[in-house]
Amino acid sequence: MSRPLRSNFEPGSSRWAVRRAQWRALGLTDADMEKPKIAVVNTSSEMAICFSHLDGIAAKAKEAIRAAGGLPFEIRTAAPSDFIISAGRRATYILPTRDLIANDIEVQVEGAQLDGMLLLTSCDKTVPGQLMAAARLDIPALMVICGYQASGHIGNEHVDIEEVFLHAGYHAQGNTSLERLTEMSEQAIRSPGVCSGMGTANSMHSVTEALGMCLPGAAPVAALSARMWAHVEASGRRIVEMVEEDLKPRAILTAGAFRNAAAQVQAQAGSINCIKHLQAIALEAGVEIDMAREFDAAGERVPVLTAVRPIGPLSIEQFDAAGGARGVQSRLAPRLETGVLTCTGATLAQNLEGVTVSDDNVIRPLDNPWGAEAPIVLLRGSLAPVSGVVKVGLRTADRNLAFRGPARVFGDSVSAEAALKAGTIAPGAVVVLRGQGVRGGPGMGGASRLVFALEGAGMGTACAVVTDGQLSGLVNKGLVVGEVQPESAEGGPIALVEDGDMIAIDVTTKRLDLEVPEAVLAERATCFTPPEPAHDSGWLSIYERTVSPLSRGASLIERARTR
Repeated sequence: MSRPLRSNFEPGSSRWAVRRAQWRALGLTDADMEKPKIAVVNTSSEMAICFSHLDGIAAKAKEAIRAAGGLPFEIRTAAPSDFIISAGRRATYILPTRDLIANDIEVQVEGAQLDGMLLLTSCDKTVPGQLMAAARLDIPALMVICGYQASGHIGNEHVDIEEVFLHAGYHAQGNTSLERLTEMSEQAIRSPGVCSGMGTANSMHSVTEALGMCLPGAAPVAALSARMWAHVEASGRRIVEMVEEDLKPRAILTAGAFRNAAAQVQAQAGSINCIKHLQAIALEAGVEIDMAREFDAAGERVPVLTAVRPIGPLSIEQFDAAGGARGVQSRLAPRLETGVLTCTGATLAQNLEGVTVSDDNVIRPLDNPWGAEAPIVLLRGSLAPVSGVVKVGLRTADRNLAFRGPARVFGDSVSAEAALKAGTIAPGAVVVLRGQGVRGGPGMGGASRLVFALEGAGMGTACAVVTDGQLSGLVNKGLVVGEVQPESAEGGPIALVEDGDMIAIDVTTKRLDLEVPEAVLAERATCFTPPEPAHDSGWLSIYERTVSPLSRGASLIERARTR
């Protein structure tokens, strides 16, 4: 190594002596201790299939780092799978675990003064958590995309984990049998890796490539495929080079990179969860940018170039084979900021030289898109002064883009589902589910269960839903507005809605309005009392007391900075 390393301490010093004693006991030589010290960040877990293959990947990554002249240290973090960690506390551990991962990494990597990080990324919250840590610590860091799972079939019918989730809502309303749901759950997942559709995990993997934080061509990739292993080995070599070059995340994570990421998500009709994750990563990188407005702007200039399930008929395998995220970038190049630096040390433009798309129907050209209008739309209005989000997907002639009806207000999904089952939610209602935001959850309880129950009851298009909670990456049949801000717990207008109030949603004009006179709302506001903290101890208590609004990425550091 030609440049000094922060991990090499002065011989004879206290830090040098105790570290040498520890590491000699581990079998390391003095020569080993002079090498670049690389954290291999592993979110392995035996509880979830999306993480079950990471120990083998970590072993291969460490071999590659050693072969390149580095010294790897494997470290572990929390491993949140939405379908496993959602069982407790009304599914509110999911989003807060993102920040726990970032803090886990900081403690171990910064505390030990390691020189670089190779981050093995899998299920959706690990991606932003690791990127947040990379931006925060600003030492050479490289993401390794660990792949999507194979999904299954029942006869000729495709089935994956998202469809199991959807049909669980149908079963709750009596429209999918237990036998059918059981069969689906047995066939949905056929290998390790993340959910196989363009949900949050695969969307964030593509975001990672758009940001320049993984090797080109890494997303998406089939878990345990030959191409995945090739990327693992190449990434192990590259991170050692990045330490030598002193190429750090903040040189890569620029405003232009974040704008490119917003364009990538819109072009792929990806997950709305990417908005808040990108906002949090930008904050850690010191980039002052409003990601909601960047998504809005990207939706105006970028068409939908691919249609992977759930918004279209394509499989993730077809998207992968056609060129994946890099193929989309090659199509979008005239509308991207291609001068941005990437982890290769080259610009995005240089990385895209010679890249082609192998199937013009899977990843279409700009002049023949799957859809000309934005699949993700930001709404604003008297009910959402900051924003609300709708995932429209591909717009068809029969897709309803406007809804107006009386509010039916609930404070939790359980009571809303009970009312639905009892037949007390009438067609034409706007179901308002509040108290689900980052403060009110805390941590954004999922609202999708209610949405799927409505669809299972045959009310998917007969009602609309407005919530300050989080939604699944699935596209809903009816109009569903999620992540309304300010949230109920902060006294936003959604906290003031009463049964019978008229609510108007219009995707075309990007409006979400509560049709109640301002004087009436002002009077109601005088009676608003912020909810008592839901937890008096534990991680969720810490999160509830320190989390910033969703518009600032639901970050823990933002509130601390503004005190």
